[in-house]
Amino acid sequence: MKVLILCTGNSARSQMAEGILRALSKGEIEVASAGTHPSCVHPLAVEALREIGIDISQHRSKSVDEFSGQRFDVVITVCDRAQESCPVFPGAPKRIHWSYDDPAAVEGAPEEKLAAFRRVRDDLAVRLSSFLDAVGSADSFPGPSVPRGL
Repeated sequence: MKVLILCTGNSARSQMAEGILRALSKGEIEVASAGTHPSCVHPLAVEALREIGIDISQHRSKSVDEFSGQRFDVVITVCDRAQESCPVFPGAPKRIHWSYDDPAAVEGAPEEKLAAFRRVRDDLAVRLSSFLDAVGSADSFPGPSVPRGL
């Protein structure tokens, strides 16, 4: 199974989701992330995942254009702007949208900023666990019958 996770900057939400899904699926799912306007991987995204034993320090921010023409089974958007501008991929992949505010936009003390990344990380972990439960193993991927509620 191939999954692409999209947000605007590919700096926080989609990067954390990529790391979490790769870890949860234990390599059974080929997962990538990209942004409609890529920037750089946010250090607090790296820190938030490091806290739970996932290393995304070598990730780089990628443009969705890098994946043009590739086939995916599922495309997950994790911000509203990415959903609105998500390109069409061949093979009509299942599309799932989860709306997250950008934790990088949170202002305040360093601990408040890190707390925002932790909240997104923890919610993504729950949703991605449910996603994996719904699709089963990569060998039994149900395709279009993935529940819309995820």
